[in-house]
Amino acid sequence: MTPFHRVSGAAAPMTTPNIDTDVIMPKMFLKGVDRSGLGDGAFNLLRFIAGKPNPDFVLNRDGYRDASFLIVGSNFGCGSSREHAVWGLQQLGIRALIGTTFAGIFNDNCANNGLLTISLDAATVGTLAGIVASPASNRLTVDLEQQTIRSDGGTILFAIESARKEAFLTGRDAISSTLVFSDDIRAFEARHRADNPWF
Repeated sequence: MTPFHRVSGAAAPMTTPNIDTDVIMPKMFLKGVDRSGLGDGAFNLLRFIAGKPNPDFVLNRDGYRDASFLIVGSNFGCGSSREHAVWGLQQLGIRALIGTTFAGIFNDNCANNGLLTISLDAATVGTLAGIVASPASNRLTVDLEQQTIRSDGGTILFAIESARKEAFLTGRDAISSTLVFSDDIRAFEARHRADNPWF
């Protein structure tokens, strides 16, 4: 995973509730045998009409095309458990999602692949969405170490589970995090074999 320390960039408001993984990554982009091309698939049916960019979709508008963050509605990522949705968002350049609630499997997929999700109360998310609704004020800085979001509206603190924070700061996935203890694991295996030679 790419480590996440402090990231600055544009944020786009996408606050419709219950945006599901079928919307994030339409089924026709699930046919490949690798992860390539999924950035084209992300929000494809919203981003394009008859193969041309939809001017009404926020990520096609000036000031939002290279957004690093999405301010999202509640229950974002519900629906099917397709991990492709996370990969597509990352290939589109999204580094963090800020909302009230995220669907469970989707949230875990984000954590396992290095896409930061930040949960805030509804009033704060609404305030942020209002700030970034104008390209003139849509830049945020997310500082994971300090657990802050800085915007034109000031600084917001956010909570994150300590183990998840450590994984993002170090860029370690679940396997890499386990391998940090490889010496302890090998020592345990050696002791276990010595204590239980009949195994």
